[in-house]
Amino acid sequence: MSGKITIFGLGPCGRATLTRLLAQGREVMVAQRRAPPDLPKGAHFSPCDALDRENVLKATRGSEQIVVAIGFPYEGKVWREAWPKAIGNFVAACEATGARMVFIDNLYMYGPQTSPLIETMPLTSYGAKPAARSAATRIWMEAAATGRARVAALRPPDFYGPNVGLTFLGDTTIGAMAKGKSAFFIGSPDIPHDYAYVPDIARAATTLLEAPDSAFGQSWHVPCAPTRSTREILKMAADALGVRLRLNTLPEGLLGAAGLFSPFLRELKEMRFTWNRPYRVDATKFGKTFWSDATPFETGVRETALSFRPAAARS
Repeated sequence: MSGKITIFGLGPCGRATLTRLLAQGREVMVAQRRAPPDLPKGAHFSPCDALDRENVLKATRGSEQIVVAIGFPYEGKVWREAWPKAIGNFVAACEATGARMVFIDNLYMYGPQTSPLIETMPLTSYGAKPAARSAATRIWMEAAATGRARVAALRPPDFYGPNVGLTFLGDTTIGAMAKGKSAFFIGSPDIPHDYAYVPDIARAATTLLEAPDSAFGQSWHVPCAPTRSTREILKMAADALGVRLRLNTLPEGLLGAAGLFSPFLRELKEMRFTWNRPYRVDATKFGKTFWSDATPFETGVRETALSFRPAAARS
């Protein structure tokens, strides 16, 4: 792997990928609407709106590869338009410049399932947000199948990691416990659920950046630690923090009523299939091709829990 890499979006996964690439001495450009106030030393910045094709093309020029790690407001009406348009723009930029694309995706496009998720499952038309991700997937898959662009999709489940707040294992659970409060979880915490560690997602992304073209034109699931229930994971976090696990939950049956007062919970209702049944991700394909030694929860949860401690308590 050589040449400049542009990362679109500096959320948790984009930032962790940037950290790995900078440690490798790579030339990296960060492209998003606004310059991050804490852009790491050694990285460059280019203003870019993912919904503006000319912006995306300009930011991609001169790059050997791009990493797409963007996000949009968690609203179905936004996703229906934004995701297909954005992915269309990235594909067009790759086609015009020859850059390869690693898209840090999610698992929504499979819709409700009862068996472990595998990359060959058909795309769903269910709901607003899953259907939007299906539409975006069809765009890059068609471009890859016809040889117009080299694209690889990296698909993690719900993720967690140090200082990652907007996640089920973030501010409202582990973060709350670090502040001496009760954790809050939506649904049953006793159902087995896979979670990906953000540094592992970044490792997987850089693995694909280093991979030959034969790894592109397809999707890859991120290896995860052996499946646990959310309660078990939160107990690990409580032990790392030296506190007793106190956990409040919102039963699935109350989600509809709660959604009347919370836009986020209203949007979450269609996604309840991701946590009202065992949610397991089969990453056998990635493991056999690259690596499978995902960070154990014992390590990742401890690092995450300690990162949420107030600075005075960490010193």
